[in-house]
Amino acid sequence: MGMDKVVSAAARAVADIPDGATLAVGGFGLCGIPSTLIAALSDTSACGLRVVSNNCGVDDWGLGLLLRAGRIARMTSSYVGENKEFARQYLSGELEVELTPQGTLAERLRAGGTGVPAFYTPAGMGTQVEEGGLPWRYTPDGGVALASPPKETRDFGGRRYLLEEAISADFALVRAAIADRHGNCVFHAAARNFNPLCAMAGRVTVVEAERIVEAGEVPPDAVHLPGVYVDRVVAVDSSLDKRVERRTVRRARTHAEKAVSRTASEEKCHAARP
Repeated sequence: MGMDKVVSAAARAVADIPDGATLAVGGFGLCGIPSTLIAALSDTSACGLRVVSNNCGVDDWGLGLLLRAGRIARMTSSYVGENKEFARQYLSGELEVELTPQGTLAERLRAGGTGVPAFYTPAGMGTQVEEGGLPWRYTPDGGVALASPPKETRDFGGRRYLLEEAISADFALVRAAIADRHGNCVFHAAARNFNPLCAMAGRVTVVEAERIVEAGEVPPDAVHLPGVYVDRVVAVDSSLDKRVERRTVRRARTHAEKAVSRTASEEKCHAARP
């Protein structure tokens, strides 16, 4: 492919993802998810996918599209509370789920990208993460078909830690705000989340970028993800709908409430005068 890693279309960028592939997918909630690549993948026939991602989107967006179509066989996640179809498939035995502490998940991905096979962490000590027995897959009648195994532990400096293995993926799908033709990426604000870590963990990493620039246009100090971790870059339309997972708004105040608030504020200011 050479140094120019730009691919003409998202469909072409994900066309070689096979059945049963392991995918590391960036994003947190719906923030920074590679929605264009996920949609392109949903148009292929790839199934039995084993996905590593902080969560699984919502019922009708993000990874939820693949889940609803029955294309995901296993999820490794830290949070899954916004997807009712996810809960249904998990509890009915259709989906295997490995729940992992969020910081541990991030470090497992980072370790996979840096060649560290495993590491010790105090997260999960004294829980079923350490002891094993977490249901990974249920039977249709509610029994446990597959449970998590116990983890190896060791003492360091008088404190006990458990061993966690690194995660490497066949493919990584991530979203960046800016990428140059060599694959150097910049992420916008909170969209940085799991995206660099997933990119590092992928053997083949595909980036969808809202803006593609020529090599050298991104200052070296501004690069969040070096192009050495990136294999393909595809342009996406940044004007496309970016959804909010859960929107919370304050109730609009009535005129009377606003008047009371102004009066209280004026009285407070008056009382503060010498």
